[in-house]
Amino acid sequence: MIKKGWGFDVRDIDTTVRPQDDFFHYASGNWMRKNPIPKTESRWGSFTELRHTTDKQLNALLKKVVERKRAEKGSPEQMIRDLYSSGMDLKRRKELGLTPLAPLLKRIESIETPQDVVATVALLESVGSGGVWGAGIDQDMKDSEKYILYLGQGGLGMPDRDYYLKNDEESVRVRTAYQAYLVRLLELAGRKTTAKEEMTLVLNIETAIAKASMKKEDLRDVDKTYHKKSLSQLKKLTPRIDWQDYFKILGAEPREVVVMQPDFFMAADKMLTAYPIEAWQIYLRTHLISDFSSFLTPELEKENFAFYATALMGTKHMKPLWRRILRVVNGGLSEVFGELYVEEYFPAEAKHKVALIVADLFRAYEARIKNLDWMSPETKKKAIKKLHQMNRKLGYPDKWKSYKGLVIDADEYAGNVLRVSTYEHRRAIRRLAKPVDHKEWFMSPQTVNAYCSFGLNDVVFPAAILQHPFFEVTADDAFNYGAIGSVIGHEITHGFDDQGCKFDGKGNRKTWWTPTDAKRFALKAKTLVKEFNGYAVAPGMNVNGQLTLGENIADLGGISIAYDAYQLRLKETGRKDIDGFTPEQRFFLGYATTEREQERPEFRKTQVLTDPHSPSRFRVNGPLSNIPEFYEAFGVKKGDALYREPRNRAKIW
Repeated sequence: MIKKGWGFDVRDIDTTVRPQDDFFHYASGNWMRKNPIPKTESRWGSFTELRHTTDKQLNALLKKVVERKRAEKGSPEQMIRDLYSSGMDLKRRKELGLTPLAPLLKRIESIETPQDVVATVALLESVGSGGVWGAGIDQDMKDSEKYILYLGQGGLGMPDRDYYLKNDEESVRVRTAYQAYLVRLLELAGRKTTAKEEMTLVLNIETAIAKASMKKEDLRDVDKTYHKKSLSQLKKLTPRIDWQDYFKILGAEPREVVVMQPDFFMAADKMLTAYPIEAWQIYLRTHLISDFSSFLTPELEKENFAFYATALMGTKHMKPLWRRILRVVNGGLSEVFGELYVEEYFPAEAKHKVALIVADLFRAYEARIKNLDWMSPETKKKAIKKLHQMNRKLGYPDKWKSYKGLVIDADEYAGNVLRVSTYEHRRAIRRLAKPVDHKEWFMSPQTVNAYCSFGLNDVVFPAAILQHPFFEVTADDAFNYGAIGSVIGHEITHGFDDQGCKFDGKGNRKTWWTPTDAKRFALKAKTLVKEFNGYAVAPGMNVNGQLTLGENIADLGGISIAYDAYQLRLKETGRKDIDGFTPEQRFFLGYATTEREQERPEFRKTQVLTDPHSPSRFRVNGPLSNIPEFYEAFGVKKGDALYREPRNRAKIW
């Protein structure tokens, strides 16, 4: 709901904070005091608040469907209704225990050889459970009109390798909590007498996997994670693994694959014989139960929450049951739900207004590229060509995905989740035999988020994010351009960030820069790395400037381009002050609203260690301290906390 007519409620401002020193708390300090983090959340801000609103909207749709007593088997209404009711039936879930996993557990118990381990990893991959490594189908980075199978590292129960290998206070805290979680999980799974011993075996294998795993900073680098191999080359790399059998169980017939981390796979190949079969059985069984614990008994679900939500994120209480099950229904039947959502909550006028803003952003970006003082005319020409080729997807897909043949049973929640995972796995595998679908979406319309696809050269904005506090049809242009405009600019800029810039307009990994321009770009990026490395979130813990570089480039570019786009719009609409704020000041207040957030300490630490996004405070104050127009709008001067000497300000796009 829009506030105070123009999109921003001035009562949210903390007037005790100077905007020149801390714009993040100036713009939202009072809002934070009035909106403490709910006990069911690890953080609370614009994104989580809108997701909460979206959940309520989806629940209203769900109730309408559930109230329909008659629904044809296999119809969208029947699938939604029965998946939801199966999750809500805690009594039945408790009765079933581990029964839904029985065939998979039996398969694990039958393992006799290292190749049986590989075959079981393939089977578990096909039902959505984690193994030592993972497989996925995506566009070939260097041949974007074809799909290819990617093999990537996996196998860890904690979010990052560093939790296994480092002995700093946070790593030890999380590792200790993880060990306790595994013991409790195994005890609840009926292995009380051997739980501690089995936990130790699992942790030993995962630690070996962690040592072989590529660092998170390198995982971002598309050049370090692209190694195309023929099947014979793959066999030479990993002689102990029968890949033909693995791919057969997976349901795939690839002629070549991309091995994202060759060193990891060489290490995994040796690990297969380094540990006894019994250890692999314990490892795979534990992972399977952990992966599906949220869908099994209430006791197992609580243990999963205790580690992954409380220990890692600081969340105090579980969300109410209806929200937990709704999330699963929404994820499993995303486009069935999406079609209902769009019909009810996304008016045509919203899509039309956002399309105008997007068009202004593209105009502004082109002008900005032309005026860059560090890029050669040759590279500018190619950058503009890529920009023109970028596809804009707004609201919802042109064609909805089919769920024909998916079986949903009201009597078995975990079984339904297994069948949904298997169904989506088969959908993905079928891509290998098809041309690339340029119209495909990788987020549902009811997702409060947006993304840029390097391979499709797409920017995608689902319907759910095109609502207040990101966008409102009747809001002031300054607010809309500062809020959703910056989000749009952020996603466009991803196509030109430190990784996106490696892809051409057709989505191929191709060098289109001159060597001199590439060096200048890298030098400018280092300024941002250094800046964000200096932001502390806890004693001895700072933001990782290299890990967050792509998002920080996108934030800085997004705001800058949205500002230019708003200036283009102002020429047509004229200027006026509202509530004592100039158009430019309102623009920056709109931007600050999108990154309004407060987090629990545990969440903040986990974010810094694992997430390519910087904490919200630095996503506001960081970029703005580099933007001259912000200095002008709020009179930032030497001596103010946000002031940077001109030579130290980052400007890329």
